[in-house]
Amino acid sequence: MADVGTGTTITMDTGFFAEIISVTWSGVSRTVIDTSHMGTTTAMTYTPGKLIDPGELQVEMAFAPGTEPPWDDVAETVTVTWPDSGAATWAASGFMTGFEATAPFEERCTATATVKLSGDITVTP
Repeated sequence: MADVGTGTTITMDTGFFAEIISVTWSGVSRTVIDTSHMGTTTAMTYTPGKLIDPGELQVEMAFAPGTEPPWDDVAETVTVTWPDSGAATWAASGFMTGFEATAPFEERCTATATVKLSGDITVTP
């Protein structure tokens, strides 16, 4: 059964992130190494690389103009807590690479932050 995202939190060492609307952890990938050669027959062959790219976070949040995002800070620990899974956490080192604020007419101001993750992902059930 799928979990419900309500109550998901993100913490960073700087304390940034408050009212989160949505979280997307995307782009986790692993290199594919082509092992095909001139003697390969029928189909190409591959082997997995040893390293993964931990991806990035896209976080939509309520925009608070009085709070400065950590857009020029060094990498820090970023922890996502998935509450419906018994408070399971995923953590990695990360740093902000993008920030967009939106102030639509007669609607809530929001912002989207992009955080590039680096190194191992630590999963705690």
